Amino acid sequence: MTPPLLVFDRGLARRRLARAAASGMAAEFLLARAIEDFGERLATIKRAFSCVLDAGTPSPGLAAWLIDRVRPRLLVRLAPLLETAGGGPVLRIVGDEENLPLAKEYFELAVTAFSLQNLNDLPGALIQLRRILKPDGLFLGCLLGGSSLHELRTALAVAETEMRGGISPRVAPFADVRDMGGLLQRAGFALPVADSEIVTVRYASMFGLMADLRAMGATNALTARLTKPSVRGFFMRAAEIYAERFGDHDGRVRATFEMIFLSGWAPHESQQKPLAPGSAKMRLADALANKQQNQG
Repeated sequence: MTPPLLVFDRGLARRRLARAAASGMAAEFLLARAIEDFGERLATIKRAFSCVLDAGTPSPGLAAWLIDRVRPRLLVRLAPLLETAGGGPVLRIVGDEENLPLAKEYFELAVTAFSLQNLNDLPGALIQLRRILKPDGLFLGCLLGGSSLHELRTALAVAETEMRGGISPRVAPFADVRDMGGLLQRAGFALPVADSEIVTVRYASMFGLMADLRAMGATNALTARLTKPSVRGFFMRAAEIYAERFGDHDGRVRATFEMIFLSGWAPHESQQKPLAPGSAKMRLADALANKQQNQG
């Protein structure tokens, strides 16, 4: 089996997250929106979840919400770092979402926010999440999608082209919502759903956005990143380009975050299944003919 391409330096990503946690200035506005969506989805499901997993969410805020909202008998938080494990009545484990140290078919609900977009083996991680769910267990996830930070990517690329004659990887690639439903299905989830929402945040300048990214521990951790310091004035020129191309009339600039929401169920015999090919009672042509006759 071919190993996954190492797009992300996972050790560096953890060090960046540890630095953000130590600063005590975490930016949680995206997590708050993800939690709101999770709450809306769970409100439509009339069942209790006694064993719940928070699978790798960088912040302990999701686990705290699950305790208050879902009130499981057991909540396990798989944290990327001891510093972000959080407190409360939670069984805390420091581990890696790409190698879940958890028993198969144990949890009734697994939830994760903003960890999946930084994995080198996203398909493998989804397979593991499906395996740790009991039959008819539910997975809910949120990750950043392909439109995220397109303004920042453009400004950095144009500035680097002007000053260096080329570009280097500075912003991580993000998943496409059109691919995520297929990945859920390939991972073995039943009734997979992937949809997205655009969240636009305004800042005084590009540097405000970059400060928030540092506070999230979400700065550049690509293995192919440029390791030598940027040329003098590079970020100032990028900020000028950002303001020119993505500024509003009041001088503030826009930053786009595309939030992809995922849901899927561990297969169970009670779930609805698509009809087998050839099992339809009426041909499509006959149905269309009947519709035209009724309209006439």
